[in-house]
Amino acid sequence: MFQLNDISIFNTLSASDIKEIEHYFIRERYKKKETIFSEGDPSEWFYIVLEGKVKITKISQDGKEIILEIIPPRDFFGGVAVIRGFPYPANAIAMEDTEVIKISKSNLMKVLDRFPAVMYCMVQNLGDRIKGTHETLKNIALEKVSSRIASLLIKLSEQTGTKTKEGILINLKLTKQDIAEMVGTTVETSIRTISRLKKLGIITEKSGKITIKDIERLKSLSY
Repeated sequence: MFQLNDISIFNTLSASDIKEIEHYFIRERYKKKETIFSEGDPSEWFYIVLEGKVKITKISQDGKEIILEIIPPRDFFGGVAVIRGFPYPANAIAMEDTEVIKISKSNLMKVLDRFPAVMYCMVQNLGDRIKGTHETLKNIALEKVSSRIASLLIKLSEQTGTKTKEGILINLKLTKQDIAEMVGTTVETSIRTISRLKKLGIITEKSGKITIKDIERLKSLSY
């Protein structure tokens, strides 16, 4: 059963602390492809994924969707905008049937004021996320597609990877469309690149999940 202290930013809190704040959170469900918020919407809520996954996207000048981040279970989104008080800078869309909990901006501020350690953990997490988004956009602009896909798989393995006998399993179901949108390329190019990595024995794929068999060779392709 889900516990609030399963979330990294709250795991410094005691059981009594958790009981004090848990009533602030509201559960909601979203269907696959349903929009949670759109770029420019007022930042009224801070979200945590319980089940499913959420993509954070921007639309490029030529109308293509670019995935900046995929938010897995036990991770949060919407934090920068809520804390800084500006509109959401991107879109949040459920990639599959998804359950979240959310807390209003005013109640989040009460929690952060009451428990400064939570703010510290959030700031650390957000700093890493902003750096990651910057690297994603830089790679889209400067790197060739094969390097971008290799870098993406390495990043996802660091975020959600599990070591298995076969290699590092990326614990997210990813379509070729998802991968294409995360690196700013076409689905066809994504399919060709993933097929090449499989033929080289660098990755395997089963039931929509990728396992990295040779992380060092993959890293050599990311430069």
